Amino acid sequence: MTNMPIIIRIGNTELGTRMGSPENFTGDDGDGRTARRAAFAADVGARTGIDEGTIHRLVHTFYDRVRADPLLAPVFKARITDWAPHLARMCAFWSSVVLMTGRYHGRPMQAHAPLPVDAQHFDRWLALFEATARDVCPSAAAELFIEKARLIAQSLELGIASYRGLLLAPGARLCQTPANPITKA
Repeated sequence: MTNMPIIIRIGNTELGTRMGSPENFTGDDGDGRTARRAAFAADVGARTGIDEGTIHRLVHTFYDRVRADPLLAPVFKARITDWAPHLARMCAFWSSVVLMTGRYHGRPMQAHAPLPVDAQHFDRWLALFEATARDVCPSAAAELFIEKARLIAQSLELGIASYRGLLLAPGARLCQTPANPITKA
């Protein structure tokens, strides 16, 4: 098998592993996925300091701040009554995103599409997330989380626009206008 590198470059930091390396094809799942995921997570952890504890601190601190935010809190309060399952799901999501653990099995676009949000909400979510990541994570970890969060926010904003029947031009943002009101889910 050819050694095919899977490399993610964030700024000057490379994250990844040679997926074709024989040591990455052992494990109890029969095809080596468990071992490859563990190797990837170990590599990310070694380079950034991210582990499940880091993810837990980031997610819980971030959502504490969301619940206190005047713009974002009402969106969450209207939909989340029991925070423990939501926080567990978000920890699994971020574990899957940054450590490739495969713990998250949800459909984020379906969950977010009907939300009454626009570009202002995404900007606030990102600002709060970035500040939280920088407050609770080592620098390399914060940068990786922030890069992923920006991509996720962009994808969700485009998806929500599409759900509303809008096609955003490159660089355009989802805005509330009389022709495009934010609807209550």
